[in-house]
Order: sequence, then C-alpha cells, then structure tokens
Amino acid sequence: MQEGHTSSLITSDSVEGMPVYDVHGKRIGKVERLMIDKLTGQIAYAILSFGGFLGIGEDHYPIPWSMLTCNEKPDGFQVDITEEEIKNAPKVEQGENWELTARARNQDVYDYWEVRYYWIAASDLS
Repeated sequence: MQEGHTSSLITSDSVEGMPVYDVHGKRIGKVERLMIDKLTGQIAYAILSFGGFLGIGEDHYPIPWSMLTCNEKPDGFQVDITEEEIKNAPKVEQGENWELTARARNQDVYDYWEVRYYWIAASDLS
C-alpha cells in the first residue's frame, strides 16, 4: 500500500451503526444491518433506520448498497434521497424478517429506487 493511503476495507460490525447523511451533510439515519447475498457474497442492501428516539419508533428501509457512498468527514455514508422518497419506499415492518429472501421483494426495492439489480452482472446487460 502506498504511503498516505488507507485501506478501503471495513468490517461489517463497523458499518452497522454508522451514520447516514443526505447530500447536504445532514444526518438522516444510520445503518442498522447489511444484507449480504450468501451465494454471491455481494452486499445486496443496507437496512437504514430513520426517526425514532432511543431506538423506539424507528422505521427501517432497505436501500440498495450501490446508492450509498463513503463519506469520510464526518465518518459515515452519504445517500442522495429525499424525505418524500423515504416515506414512500418499501419498508421493513416491525417484527418482519430482515432477510428479504423472495426475489420479488428484492426487485420491488431495486425497482422503487430505480437502480440495476445487484444479481445481474453488467456483462448480462449487453
């Protein structure tokens, strides 16, 4: 590794709990969980929590991992979404299984956010 460069790797337990900021630098939530496809090893999405007080009343939303960017100062992630988009987004209900295993459910999340499905390789699009 070159001098002055840090590793781009991070542990999953370090990501969980990290703050999430909007494009204006306002803290809007935190990463609650990472959902990893056990067949491909790819991160499918992050479950983000918004709102609530001391963990009570928080809403949880799956956001495709490709939508989040690293934001080193302050330490966390940045996502270009609006409050209105979040209000209408697919949501993980209280007590619902975090493992959204049905492909149709995964497609709903990716279709809502209008991003390419993580399970389709770029080479398959040609």
